[in-house]
Amino acid sequence: SDYPNQINNVLCFPGIFRGALDCRAKAITEEMKLAASHAIAESLDEEHLNPDYIIPTVFDKSVTPKIAEAIAECHAKNH
Repeated sequence: SDYPNQINNVLCFPGIFRGALDCRAKAITEEMKLAASHAIAESLDEEHLNPDYIIPTVFDKSVTPKIAEAIAECHAKNH
């Protein structure tokens, strides 16, 4: 990204699609997108937050599994 805190789709898409594939979702819903955004937000602990770091880096390997789990849980809850 060119600027601090600029979200790149590479941060969310791997987890969204992994979760959707794992639960065999036929569509990505608005609820799933919201679940992904919450998973991203919850990936940072408060000690690392600062004005230039409010989202995890795309190199944080823990984010994708958290998003995938959130997507699968959201799908299970709504289907």
